[in-house]
Amino acid sequence: MKLLRVFFAVSILAFATQALAEFKFVITRGYDKPTSIAVVPFCWNGTEVLPEQIASIVGSDFSRTGQFSSLAPENMLSQPCDNNDVYFRDWKLLKQDYLIIGQISQLPGTNNYEVIYRLYDVFREQNIQSAKVTGSKEQLRDLAHAIADSAYEKITGIRGVFSTKIAYVTLNKESDKSIYRLEVADADGYRAKTLYQSNGSIISVSWSSDAKKLAFTNFEPNGKTRIKIVDRFTRKVETLPAYPGINSGASFSPDGKTIAFVNSQTGNPDIYLMDLESKKITRITKHWSIDTEPSWSPDGKKLLFTSERGGRPQIYQVTLDTRAVERLTFEGIYNARAQYSSDGKYVVMVHQDGGPFHVAALDLATRQLRILTETDLDESPSMAPNGTMLVYATQNKGRGVLAWASVDGQLASIMPAVNGHVREPAWSPFIR
Repeated sequence: MKLLRVFFAVSILAFATQALAEFKFVITRGYDKPTSIAVVPFCWNGTEVLPEQIASIVGSDFSRTGQFSSLAPENMLSQPCDNNDVYFRDWKLLKQDYLIIGQISQLPGTNNYEVIYRLYDVFREQNIQSAKVTGSKEQLRDLAHAIADSAYEKITGIRGVFSTKIAYVTLNKESDKSIYRLEVADADGYRAKTLYQSNGSIISVSWSSDAKKLAFTNFEPNGKTRIKIVDRFTRKVETLPAYPGINSGASFSPDGKTIAFVNSQTGNPDIYLMDLESKKITRITKHWSIDTEPSWSPDGKKLLFTSERGGRPQIYQVTLDTRAVERLTFEGIYNARAQYSSDGKYVVMVHQDGGPFHVAALDLATRQLRILTETDLDESPSMAPNGTMLVYATQNKGRGVLAWASVDGQLASIMPAVNGHVREPAWSPFIR
C-alpha cells in the first residue's frame, strides 16, 4: 500500500486555521508582449451606488490571463460612454489594441439591470462587437464575467472561462477540532460558498459535466473513506455505497451517468465504474500493483490512471471497451494526478524527476513532456474547460495557495488566500 499512502499524503498536507475569503492574483510570469486593452468605467444612469464595478471586473478578468494588460482608468485620456464619443486617436496615443465601453441602466418597473457594451479594434478603428446583457443587482458580477467571456472569445477565438467556478478544500481549527470545508467560488475567487463540511479530510474533488454536482472522498472518524456527491444548488449530499476496503477518487463520466473510482475489495486498489442509477459496479483494472486516480477522456471511451505496475508511479491509459492498457509516461520518477485536456490532445499531471514536484503537460501525439510550473510541491492540477489554463495547489512562503498556469507555459500567477491554506482545486466545466 506504499503508493496509495503517498498519494493520500500529498492530498492532505497541513492546512491553515482560517477560512478562505477571496483570492488576490499576483502574476509571477507573463507573456512578453501582452495585448493592451482599455476597459472604460461603464456609465450608470441611476443615482444609487452599484454594488459591483462591472468595468473593473472585466478588466481584471482580462489581466489575469496574462495575455492582456488592462489600462488603469486614471491613465485614460477620455472615458466615453457612447459610440459617438470614441476618438481612436486618444487610444492609439495610449497604444491600446482594444477598447471596451458600456452603459448600465435599470429597466423601468423592474429590479433588473441592462448593460450595453461595445468592443472596438483600435488599430482598425472598428466596433467589432456590440451586445446587451440583463440581470438583477445580485447578478451584476455574473454579467461582468459574461461580457469578459464574450469579448475574449471575439478577440482570441477561444471561449472564455471567466464565468466558470473553482472548487477547493479549506481547513479550520475550531475548539481543537479540524473542520474541513468544500468551497466553490467564481473563477476569480470571489463569492465563495461552503457546500459541505466535515471533521474528516476531503480530497479528490470532481465536477459533473453539467456543473451541478461535485463528487469527493471523505475520511470518516474510523479512518475509512466514503465517496459523496453534493448538489451545488441545494447542498443535498448523497453518500454512495461503501464497498469493502478503500473507496476513493471518484470521477464523473462526460455524460454524468457513471463514475470511475478506486476500490480495494479484492485486496489491491483497482479502478471500477459505478452506474449512478443502479449503483452496479464493474471492475476495469486487475493487477497486483496499486491502480488509482482515474480520470475520463473527453469522449468517455478511455480512462487515465496512476499505477506503480512499472516500478514507480506513472500514468497509464485504459480503453474501456477492450480493457487495453497503455503506459503514457516514461520521463521522471513520479507522475500522478493526470487529466486530459478538453480536446484530448495532451495530458497534465504532477511530475517529479528527482527534484521538486511540478505540473507538466504531455503531448499525446509527440510524447514530449513540458514542465509548466516553477513553484514547489505542486499538486492537484485541474484543467480549465477551454484547455488554455489550469489551476493547481502549491506552497508559497510556507502556506498552501492556489495558482494558475497556462498550458503553453508562458503564464504563471499565484492566488494566495486572504486567510489560510487551500488544497484540492477543481475547475468546473462551462456553466450555462
